[in-house]
Amino acid sequence: MRGGAQSHLIEGDDGHFYVLKAKNNPQHRRILVNEWVASVLLSYLQIEAPSPELLEVTTSFVETHPEFCIQLGSRSIPIETGWHFGSRFPGDPATLAVFDFLPDVLLHKVANLRDFAAIYALDKWVANADARQAVFFRAKLRQPRDHESPQPPREGFVAWMIDHGFAFGGPNWEFTDSPLQSLYHRAAVYESVTGLDGFEPCLSRIEHFPEDVLDRAYKQIPREWLPDGDDLELERLLNRLLDRRKRVRHLVEDARRGARTNPFPRWRLGTGS
Repeated sequence: MRGGAQSHLIEGDDGHFYVLKAKNNPQHRRILVNEWVASVLLSYLQIEAPSPELLEVTTSFVETHPEFCIQLGSRSIPIETGWHFGSRFPGDPATLAVFDFLPDVLLHKVANLRDFAAIYALDKWVANADARQAVFFRAKLRQPRDHESPQPPREGFVAWMIDHGFAFGGPNWEFTDSPLQSLYHRAAVYESVTGLDGFEPCLSRIEHFPEDVLDRAYKQIPREWLPDGDDLELERLLNRLLDRRKRVRHLVEDARRGARTNPFPRWRLGTGS
């Protein structure tokens, strides 16, 4: 797969496909921790994203798949055995087309386009140092819960938010805030935003995010991802994350005011809430 972490698309023994980020990836082992914590946040905030999974790589798998490696210059480094981070691929790659770009005529028809505003609020909370990344694919769309008459599900495009390895500043585990961070490269996804209300209900959910959800995420992380005192450092990081909950609304506003080019075409300064 493309990207600095040199992820691999693999088929698990459960028959599903996953994008695997290895613990010995070129970026850092902490990237896996960031992905796992972010996946828990995404799930609680109800933002569409791949389901996370812990993937175990065995010695026999490495020995029978020599192409399963990391490239460092001219060297090929085998993927280490043990536990790695996996994100569920939306289907069989032989039959399902997944896109990282849609033309405007299709982009406006994405069923969950408002998730781009929600993920922006989340990215400000976790200080995602990377640009927002997403993929698109066709899927059967869920009906609203209050829909009166059941109808056959229709198909449409869905966006999945991906690649959260540079939450918390990537391997640095620090919160550095910048107006240019975390934006998706096409302002069309933010056209529903006319003020802070455009980031709801995600903003309110972040402000009241329960501590026990983060605690469970911490306990699920394999200890082999946290060598040399990283477990204590992660505890401090998550405590700082909880402290930032009440700042997210201001972070979104500050980013809007500090950007040289308005990323939200319908949100004008001095208008909206």
